[in-house]
Amino acid sequence: MAKIISLVNQKGGVGKTTSAINLATYLAEAGKFVLLVDLDPQGNASSGLGIDIRKVPKSLYHSLILGEHPSKIIFKTETLGHDLIPSSQDLAGAGIELIHLDNREFRLYNVLREIRTNYDYIIIDSPPSLGLLTINGLVASDEIIIPVQTEYFALEGLSQLLNTINLVKQNLQPDLKIMGALLTMYDKRNRLSRQVIKEVQDHFPGHVFDSIIPRSVRLAEAPGFGKSILSFDSLSKGARAYKNLAREIIELDKKEVRSKFSV
Repeated sequence: MAKIISLVNQKGGVGKTTSAINLATYLAEAGKFVLLVDLDPQGNASSGLGIDIRKVPKSLYHSLILGEHPSKIIFKTETLGHDLIPSSQDLAGAGIELIHLDNREFRLYNVLREIRTNYDYIIIDSPPSLGLLTINGLVASDEIIIPVQTEYFALEGLSQLLNTINLVKQNLQPDLKIMGALLTMYDKRNRLSRQVIKEVQDHFPGHVFDSIIPRSVRLAEAPGFGKSILSFDSLSKGARAYKNLAREIIELDKKEVRSKFSV
């Protein structure tokens, strides 16, 4: 049964979608069956994998709002074992439509439970906001990854995000956990970047990934070609970083399983 992981940060431009695309790709490259769910109405995770959201016949909207079975809206990507549920422009109004629906915070939870046993991992790319769509992503998830860019104001807004996560835990999804903070856009030449790493480690003691995503032209270019960094430039430093992140997450899960079965 899949572990469901949301990448969440209401602040835009932190590398959230890039991380969702490439984490999903490298988990699949490691032999896992992976589903990427594009919960963001902007559809950048979809377009970053070569899907034109203006032309998809069916999208997440059709399952989330109209009750379509999710198996009918899944796309295959060019990476073996990596599927995608795309976004669409219809999803932009879904936050309003959800208000009037029963169990509105559990719509995505129910959608993903229909197909959860088909995958090892389900990765959710959340919108850069804390609205009902993001709440749906949190409720549907087992764990959260918080991308944090190593730049000025890196921790800005994180207290609001952590408060939202705590409210979801208290009222909707008591088993929700923070898997870790993911440091992105790191420039080793920049002293500020090194300072931010320390700040984030202080803010999330024991919950910061060892893998650090560098600032990289190749990472920035890849979505424009509708490709993951694995397909676009597998030898780049950004590719190596996401490969390491996927390995780190797989290893964390192995440790979790071992601890469950240890006496």
